[in-house]
Amino acid sequence: MNTSQNRINKDLEKIEINLLLQGLYEWCGYDFRNYAYNSIRRRIWHRVYAEQLTSITGLLEKVLHDTECLKRLIADFSINVTEMFRDPMFFFHFREKVVPILRTYPSIRIWHAGCSTGEEVYSMAILLHEEGLYEKTKIYATDLNPDVLKAAKSGLYSLESMRKYTSNYIQSGGKSAFSDYYCVRDNYVKFNSHLTKNVVFAQHNLVTDRSFNEFHVIFCRNVLIYFDKPLQKRVHELFYESLGLFGFLGLGDTETVNNMDQDGSYEVIAAGQKLYRKIK
Repeated sequence: MNTSQNRINKDLEKIEINLLLQGLYEWCGYDFRNYAYNSIRRRIWHRVYAEQLTSITGLLEKVLHDTECLKRLIADFSINVTEMFRDPMFFFHFREKVVPILRTYPSIRIWHAGCSTGEEVYSMAILLHEEGLYEKTKIYATDLNPDVLKAAKSGLYSLESMRKYTSNYIQSGGKSAFSDYYCVRDNYVKFNSHLTKNVVFAQHNLVTDRSFNEFHVIFCRNVLIYFDKPLQKRVHELFYESLGLFGFLGLGDTETVNNMDQDGSYEVIAAGQKLYRKIK
């Protein structure tokens, strides 16, 4: 196939992808039009092959007429790679540098944006419990995908992952035996229900929904990397609007506030960690 034909095929593919994403937005309000192109392209072709189709146009036709196929595609677009106490030093520095400041507050509001299946929500609940702050904290855990929110609410995780999670917990400065926080059920563990008594799980779309409260802490870790630059800027504006003065923002290890409109409004809390404080 010559270079000219390759270019034509890529142009046609891009048109098909744009039509699919526009169709999703107009049909059901899911807006993936500003997700990173290469990432969304891979997920679309994965679903095309999984549905035993031959084209993206065929996938568009199917999702418009098949609710279950639509759900499967939305699930493909939801990025659910997470773990408990992921990047342990991030949690260690949060415990060392942020917790002493939170102690001075009469109440604490925390937003986990893009919480996925909830591992980091439970991590923060455990940390706050150990620091004596959980009783005065309300955690808002939100995600686009209702299915992962349901999984997060359940508190059920694979037993196999507990070795990794225990190691993360210890490195993060954990003060108890990690196994105290869950009970084993066959090949799964069930985390104690008291860890979610102050958690509100709710559906929220970072692309289309706006601020719903003022927070002392916002976590959105390893989500923004899947957005293009204009969308990253829009979401950073949302976080800036939602974060109170001197509030804290936690991002993933490859994410940053640099080159965003608000980068001069934050200071770095811990060197080498994507943990910031809003200063203006």
